[in-house]
Amino acid sequence: MPLSYERCDVKDLGVLISDMLLELVRLNDLIPLKDGQLTRFHSRAPPGISVRDYLNRLIVHATLSPPILLSMVFYVDRLCALYPAFTISSLTVHRFLITAATVASKGLSDSFWTNNVYARVGGVSTKELALLEVEFLRRVEWRIVPKPEVLVDYYKGLVERGRGYGLEEDPDKDPDSSEASISSTPLSTQDEERHATES
Repeated sequence: MPLSYERCDVKDLGVLISDMLLELVRLNDLIPLKDGQLTRFHSRAPPGISVRDYLNRLIVHATLSPPILLSMVFYVDRLCALYPAFTISSLTVHRFLITAATVASKGLSDSFWTNNVYARVGGVSTKELALLEVEFLRRVEWRIVPKPEVLVDYYKGLVERGRGYGLEEDPDKDPDSSEASISSTPLSTQDEERHATES
């Protein structure tokens, strides 16, 4: 993968993100739902499309760029930290993704689609997407634009944890340096820590 996330292929980034989300889904699906833990992001049953296929659909049809995709990963941590009832599970991941894609596109792009387009691509009604968007913005306290260095850290963390992926060598780096080429960045540790304390 290129050193700069701006130059990475969105489909590769989609694979890394969907793999990370699937880890969270597997972990959080083991935790039984308690009373009061249903959120607007919960569906009645897991949708019939895989997380990877759904994210790829959003990438292609909603034209998601690398900064938007990385912001969506940032939102996982932010939403879980500020909204303890929310976890990424098989019942929430799809609605989270379409909401996060819509919010990130509007917050980071000069041009974006209408809610009608995002709703059609995501398989929800326009009214439902509007409700999800408002709920999301309220829960993250309307702070939706991560700092550039945060996106760099998330990108490096995703590449480091991705199987079969690595960052290109930095051509300006001293070859005698013993410094590692990428740093470890914990992603979505809130869910993992919550699971550990409930076990």
